[in-house]
Amino acid sequence: MKKTGAQLAVFALEQLGIRHTFGIPGVHNTEVYDELNKSKLITPILVTHEGGASFMADAVSRVSDYLGTLVIVPAAGATHAASGIGEAFLDGIPMLVICGGVRSDSQFKYQLHEMDQHALLSGITKKSFFIETHEQVIPTLYEAHKVAQEGVPGPVFVELPVNLQLMTGPVSGMPTYSAETQASDVAADKIAEAAKLIRTAKRPGLFVGWGAMDAAKEVMALAELMDAPVSTTLQGLSVFPGNHALHAGFGFGASAVPSAQNAFADCDCMVAIGTKFSEIGTGSFGVLPPANLIHIDIDPEAIDANFPAAQGIVGDAGVVLKALLAELGNDAGQDQRSASATAVKDKIKTDKVAYREEWRQHDSGERVNPEGFFSHLRQSCDDEAIIVADDGNHTFLTAELMPIHKPKAFICPTDFNAMGYAVPAAIGAKMAQPEKVVAAIVGDGCFTMTCMEILTATRNNLGVIFYVFRDGELSQIAQAQEIPYNRKPCTNLDVLNCEGVAMATGAGYLKLEGKDDVSTIMKEALRIAGEGRPVVVEVAIDYSKRTAYTIGAVKTNLSRFDIKTKLRFIGRAVVRKVTG
Repeated sequence: MKKTGAQLAVFALEQLGIRHTFGIPGVHNTEVYDELNKSKLITPILVTHEGGASFMADAVSRVSDYLGTLVIVPAAGATHAASGIGEAFLDGIPMLVICGGVRSDSQFKYQLHEMDQHALLSGITKKSFFIETHEQVIPTLYEAHKVAQEGVPGPVFVELPVNLQLMTGPVSGMPTYSAETQASDVAADKIAEAAKLIRTAKRPGLFVGWGAMDAAKEVMALAELMDAPVSTTLQGLSVFPGNHALHAGFGFGASAVPSAQNAFADCDCMVAIGTKFSEIGTGSFGVLPPANLIHIDIDPEAIDANFPAAQGIVGDAGVVLKALLAELGNDAGQDQRSASATAVKDKIKTDKVAYREEWRQHDSGERVNPEGFFSHLRQSCDDEAIIVADDGNHTFLTAELMPIHKPKAFICPTDFNAMGYAVPAAIGAKMAQPEKVVAAIVGDGCFTMTCMEILTATRNNLGVIFYVFRDGELSQIAQAQEIPYNRKPCTNLDVLNCEGVAMATGAGYLKLEGKDDVSTIMKEALRIAGEGRPVVVEVAIDYSKRTAYTIGAVKTNLSRFDIKTKLRFIGRAVVRKVTG
């Protein structure tokens, strides 16, 4: 039989269970878009910028059971999408990137968009494929889908030349897709040794990241069996419920909230699951895991990379934890430490109440107190609601003040840390989970980067709520500048008109100031969103009180300077404070 490459590609995507594609049609992929338009299973989504498309695809992979997929043009389409592809790569998020390519049968050089895209994207993709024949289209997309999800997940790039899309070519058949179960062997001796360390520990604890997301039930079972406190990375915030008695908070070192710092102060055995101990998750590496560190991760390179493990176990978190739970049986040494475990839980509860009260008592003047905002947000949303944060001061406010109760109910950029993530990612999350409330927490600096993507939400009748934390500057960096420099160059954002953006994109608009009733504004935002219309809520947030994360990270980094550098920074800050 003969088929066009476009027909073959769309057939493969349907077989793979893809429900949406994101991108912009151009001369090198119009044939694929024509086939997508005929599909009864896939909806192609037009975006305003391929960067937004890649953040949407990233979010789809994070909150759903199908792969976020791009269909983009070569060259500029690929470079525009690179930020979202890079975010997915460093955060371990699977993504399928299908890109048109210049004619592979042309005798001419210097074609429109001609460049080596594979060299460009080699550092931020797991693997790239160049399709040479029609026969290769379906098998290549099936293989790309597999590679994106196996081992450490990540984006995979596939280039499909335009001539193959347009023209028919012979194929031997149209094979259906059958998912392969990934085998995962666990070393029994390592599991046994890990169990011994847990049983003999006096103050064990769990530190979990995104890699444990699909093993949330096993994480809870282990925590409750061990009667041990749990802290999370930023990306892993939703792995363990924030309203559980053993939930200590985000982080465990100098940049953690008091409940987590105190719960892990005397930790003598840590089970770290699905975390690389990367910079953000550790507060700029301001942590010191105990010598008895049990590190479980699917990536062998993560084991011992930053902190030595007494037992490093490579494998899927769910598979490893099931084996560990079976080895422990009902004996995780919990009986010998029941009194101390009860004291730890009581202390966590007391510390959390005290921390919230500290924030509540902070005088925010005419602006919105962050604790009040997040308390009302938690009350206004059910547990299934998806919260999408961007990169900035608001990220850490969310991590410290917004308890997340369900797996995959919180997503944000982490290791790549791309600003501009939240607006398109929230749209992607809503597209993948239309029945759920989706709310973005986005700083005004991040908002300026991708706010026009709200047009995509409006076009598709997606009721996403965008809470724009408006303080008129790039607050996280401004705070980082103010402490050592007493100056804040290039951070001013005063001229942004959020109401104008809402009007331009067809979104509803609300304003939340310190004098307003937060609950009333949030109810109205939910009402507008419930009608299938996006809504921008401009929040006059008070950033004057710094998060525990910011304070801890500054201290950690300052402590690493030699004495001369410390004196120079401190002296300069003092002089500028005095002289203005």
